[in-house]
Amino acid sequence: MTELTGEIDASPSERLITHLRHVDLAVPHFDRELAFFTETWGLSVETTDGGLAFLAAAGSPEKYCVRLRAANDKRIDLIAFGAASHADVDRLAERLGGAGVRLVSEPDALKTPGGGYGFRFFDPDGRTVEVSAEVDVRGHRAVEEGESIPVRLSHVVVNTPNPEATVAFYRQHLAFTLSDTLMHPHLGKMMWFLRTNSFHHSLAIARGPHVALHHASFELRGVEEYLRGTGRLMRAGVEKVWGPGRHTAGNNTFTYFLDPHGNTVEYTTELERLDEDVWHPHLYDFTQPMVTDQWGTAEPMSELIASRSFNDPDRGSFLAPPV
Repeated sequence: MTELTGEIDASPSERLITHLRHVDLAVPHFDRELAFFTETWGLSVETTDGGLAFLAAAGSPEKYCVRLRAANDKRIDLIAFGAASHADVDRLAERLGGAGVRLVSEPDALKTPGGGYGFRFFDPDGRTVEVSAEVDVRGHRAVEEGESIPVRLSHVVVNTPNPEATVAFYRQHLAFTLSDTLMHPHLGKMMWFLRTNSFHHSLAIARGPHVALHHASFELRGVEEYLRGTGRLMRAGVEKVWGPGRHTAGNNTFTYFLDPHGNTVEYTTELERLDEDVWHPHLYDFTQPMVTDQWGTAEPMSELIASRSFNDPDRGSFLAPPV
């Protein structure tokens, strides 16, 4: 079922990115999306500002984990990662600029909630990425037993028709490390799980027909809270795409739902923490039932389920089809 892959990553000591901060979404129906993420999904409003909403997870020190923006077209505005220091931000910007990566902005003081120091650049798909340091933390708390709300943003998965190039970019320029890969016997490699700390992945790259968000995943306190959250969303009539179940890659639980704009969002818990000194990436055949769902409680993976997370083309990307 599994075999080791042959790619070689940079040493963890070479990483300048420490963790995932937030994902920023543009949506046409702002009020509907805001109500979903706050009243149903379980995030709280940190601050709002004229068609912008910054939403926080109760257990996270990050000022916000989701930013919503009112717009004519839905898209990923931004994926943001953290760095340890002002100096590391400068070093990374210099490294990327020297490699010919197109910078959106030079390192400078940020004007978003929490402030800090950061810069933005385009990845190979035209996706905007931000790296920042010295952002103020928010008052947060331990999520209580039985409380079925997100603790933090766990990971983001994106679609691209050129996944090999996108994966190579994040590994070579940003020192992300490959944890595992999913493959299909006839279609080849389909999803790459990338980490920037000991969590199995904070970013994954999926092969898809166009550039888009595949899903954004939110960590709950534990299995009990995850199942309560899954049931709460189902009782509220939110459309379920797949789950509940437990993946093999990452060993995390999963239930996927659709937000009001058709973006896939996931409740998860127990994402694996790796011993990076001994971990070797695996190549998993996701046509094997135990790979997609160890529990056997989720619907069998099918083309229909997979296609639900293709999403609409991201009109803000270089690779989006013409309007």
